[in-house]
Amino acid sequence: MQKKPFSELGLSPETLKAVAHVGYELASPIQGEAIPVLLTGRDVVGQSQTGSGKTAAFALPAIERVDVTVRAPQVLVLCPTRELAMQVAEEVSRLAQFKRGVKELPIYGGASYERQFAGLKNGAQIIIGTPGRVMDHIERKSLSMANIGMVVLDEADRMLDMGFRDDMISILSKAKPDRQTVLFSATLPPAIKQMIAKFTKDPVNVRIEDQKLTVPDIDQVYYEVNRRSKLEALCRIIDLMDLHYGIIFCATKLMVDELTEHLSARGFMADKLHGDIAQAARERVMRKLRDKKIEFLVATDVAARGLDVDDLEVVINYDLPHDAEDYVHRIGRTGRAGRSGRAITFADGREVWKLQHIMRFTKARIRRENVPTAEQVEERRSSALFEKVRTTIESGAFKKHDALIDQLLNAGHTPTDIASALFSMLEGDAPKSVEIPEDRPAPPKREYQSRGDYPAYEARNPAKKFAKRDGGDVRENGDDARRAAPRDFPRRDDAPRPQKFDRFAPRDQRPPAGERGTRPVFGSRDEVSAQSHEPGMVRLAMNSGAEQMVRPADVVGFVLNETGMSREVLGAIHILPTMTMFDVREEAARDIVSGLRGKRFKGRKLIVGPAADA
Repeated sequence: MQKKPFSELGLSPETLKAVAHVGYELASPIQGEAIPVLLTGRDVVGQSQTGSGKTAAFALPAIERVDVTVRAPQVLVLCPTRELAMQVAEEVSRLAQFKRGVKELPIYGGASYERQFAGLKNGAQIIIGTPGRVMDHIERKSLSMANIGMVVLDEADRMLDMGFRDDMISILSKAKPDRQTVLFSATLPPAIKQMIAKFTKDPVNVRIEDQKLTVPDIDQVYYEVNRRSKLEALCRIIDLMDLHYGIIFCATKLMVDELTEHLSARGFMADKLHGDIAQAARERVMRKLRDKKIEFLVATDVAARGLDVDDLEVVINYDLPHDAEDYVHRIGRTGRAGRSGRAITFADGREVWKLQHIMRFTKARIRRENVPTAEQVEERRSSALFEKVRTTIESGAFKKHDALIDQLLNAGHTPTDIASALFSMLEGDAPKSVEIPEDRPAPPKREYQSRGDYPAYEARNPAKKFAKRDGGDVRENGDDARRAAPRDFPRRDDAPRPQKFDRFAPRDQRPPAGERGTRPVFGSRDEVSAQSHEPGMVRLAMNSGAEQMVRPADVVGFVLNETGMSREVLGAIHILPTMTMFDVREEAARDIVSGLRGKRFKGRKLIVGPAADA
């Protein structure tokens, strides 16, 4: 379908000026078909792929129909998520910038009621909100439907999937009968068709790219990987393809937290987004993503729709989505606005049938690839380093070090040894990917044939060993056995604890194999407080520890999420029974203390301060 210039769509000069200022040149197919019809006041049912420009398709006619002399809600846009509501509100603000008197207001759960009350009282004309919060304002009588002349249901199928059917019907029923109804949906399930029949009047159907709902320029591949190997496979693929900007989708909030932690530990700039993230933190994460201050956003499907990011390199399905439509909306985040994109999917052997269903639904081919080997990743790193050095030499953009080289040559070193040493130093950072577990030798088979023959079990359960040795039945004679058991067995709390280390850390940062398992995890408060820390770091303490089931991962995620800082500000973490001590950069300590103080962590109000004052 040929694209049309916006000047041919019947828009006002002020709106055309805003369109040009935003940078739009030609209307997309959905905009070219829907805008002229919407300007006539007719109802429209639109069906198009994600990223096709449907937001502007209904936002521009909505702005045109606003009467700036009426300080009351005139247009209502319903969105499935707060992220999409925020995106639509931002788009309306940009497109209405030269039409004086037009005010938009996003209303959604998790945001301040007072600000929304004030915006409605001040006469916002275009209301963009989620169904739950819109219903709340209608019931509170803070949102009047008397002047609503246009109702837009954006991503109606998604709202239906999220359980908003009753709210959608109730809101449409409360709007005046002569309103204009606009509905956009990627698919039209029976429930949506019933709503169309009931709440629209002779709608115009606008369907774009009926034969294919996915973006044609997206290169789609999948890797057959079992669950315990996904992390290593992911890091290898990122290293081999040299990826730096994308979204990684996981099935659960717990998986999002864990994967974000592991990626950060391996040196990637990663952040997370899911339903438990506070609204202020969500907005901060989205700003970081748009400004490219993070490489990868790890998210659940709450972020699959409504993200206003146009130039993502890749979308990675770390976990398969529940259905084919979610897959379409996930990968629609890349390859937008005519750009090429890449979608990578991980599937366990039992999940391949889901991919076959997705391929039938999208009418697109998802080709199978093999997980790159460690040798391929290393070869890619070496090739990149070689090209970097070669380009530097040919450009001449480097400082001469002839005197140092002459000294090395005079000392008897060959030019090839010198060059090899320099290459090795340039490769000093360990690769972020490590060996996939299948490549490792299998652990030795346990020699103990029964639970009673296992020494550690006997040490922890002396009564049961005693009863077994004497031929007694523990279930019947347990009390007698415990009374008769010898008392010289070590208590579990007195047993040496192995050193805890990050097995996902770069290899040069891991303790040698012979030294693992020698240092206790828990020391006394005075011992830990007295331990020296790295230069430039200070030690802080918080009032939660092992008794509250605190793990290092919890501390890292909590501190970074609440302060918005990067992983580099944190150092060593020491978990004590009733408190946790952790090292932070000296220049960031004051901000971290103020950012964490008074927050709730592991079910208690947090107290944070210097370790010396603990």
